[in-house]
Amino acid sequence: MHLTDGERAVLDGQAGDAASLAMSVLRDIGAVFGAKRLISVSQVHIDTTLYMVDAGVDFAEKMADMGGQFTVPTSLNPSAIDLIRWKEYRTPPDLLENSRWIEAAYLRMGAAPTWTCTPYQHGLIPRFGEQIAWGESNAIAFANSVLGARTNRYADLMDICAAIIGKVPEFGLHLTENRRAEILIQLIDVPEKCFENTAIYPVLGYLLGEIAGDTVAAIDGIPNRIPVSGLKAFSAAAASSGAVGLFHMICITPEAQTTEMCFQDRPPKQVVDICFHQIQDAAERLSSAAVPAVDLIALGCPHYSFPEFMDLIRLLDGRRIGGSVEFWVFTSRSAYAWIRDCGMLKRLTDSGVTVFTDGCPLQYPGQSWKFSAAMTDSAKFASYCFSQTGLACVFGSLSDCVETAVSGGRVRRSIL
Repeated sequence: MHLTDGERAVLDGQAGDAASLAMSVLRDIGAVFGAKRLISVSQVHIDTTLYMVDAGVDFAEKMADMGGQFTVPTSLNPSAIDLIRWKEYRTPPDLLENSRWIEAAYLRMGAAPTWTCTPYQHGLIPRFGEQIAWGESNAIAFANSVLGARTNRYADLMDICAAIIGKVPEFGLHLTENRRAEILIQLIDVPEKCFENTAIYPVLGYLLGEIAGDTVAAIDGIPNRIPVSGLKAFSAAAASSGAVGLFHMICITPEAQTTEMCFQDRPPKQVVDICFHQIQDAAERLSSAAVPAVDLIALGCPHYSFPEFMDLIRLLDGRRIGGSVEFWVFTSRSAYAWIRDCGMLKRLTDSGVTVFTDGCPLQYPGQSWKFSAAMTDSAKFASYCFSQTGLACVFGSLSDCVETAVSGGRVRRSIL
């Protein structure tokens, strides 16, 4: 891979040890993927933010100790905990300590303390065609597919290097030719009324991910009235059931105004039809167990937005959550401030809802909370729930989640 004179100077240590190490990582990654050069990116979203193993802490601290500084605007994915309400989150001391070490290292290097998996809704929102380097699977799919920005699926630690250098190797979805769809997915005989229940969108995303894997796919037949929350849920689901970094939603997403645009004037390599019954089957498969009741409602995977909180308050309608159920919603600090300042937060807490920031419902400290089964409106959470938490999980609409929480017994209606 060709390096400019300036890039070689960074590699040789003229910009400091941290920049030299970061450049060597990017150079080696570029060589592996056959990139010819590095390209500049306007911003980075770092995914290496959860404390899972010591390596994540050690690398971030090492870069900070060597004087590493982020050279482009850099946002942060969720922490393992709510860094503000850690007591209410029942955070064990060791997890709190390690999360604080990660927090300190990133702030020393100049990151914005966003701590959210939805940077496209809060903060640095890229424009169409903008070259960026984002981690976090749902954010990558949303940035590429809904905003039309360009990013690969940047893995842990590589994202830190990109933020220090402000560049990445030019390969994959940064290149126009690699954004061409290869699979056409068609919705066949799906009644229009099915789209009145927004729970259909994460289910369709889940199906697309299963079909596409790591291939770019286009989907035809989704009404153009799909809300932003539906696009977010679709992106998150597709990136959890498959390694989807980009999809095209015909007549809706930027590079999919026509079928010809998706496929760059070539025929699709594969055409797959999805019918009504396949959608129903996928919705059922997202529930890992037929439990009679749940003791945790988990929303905000990805983080809830201000409009989604409005939907939740409308459905609660002042009713209280049953005493046997914890009702958690995870969001960003900015959305939390908005709902707090306009009085929505008080209405939610009065109903028995707990709103957390910074963290992820899949990473809650299980040793502090003894749940048996969870319910969610997120296909991503449902996909990962058992493997990451050991909990049985029920997938349903937001309305189902609310009615289950209020009644104390499981309520789940067909999304179709």
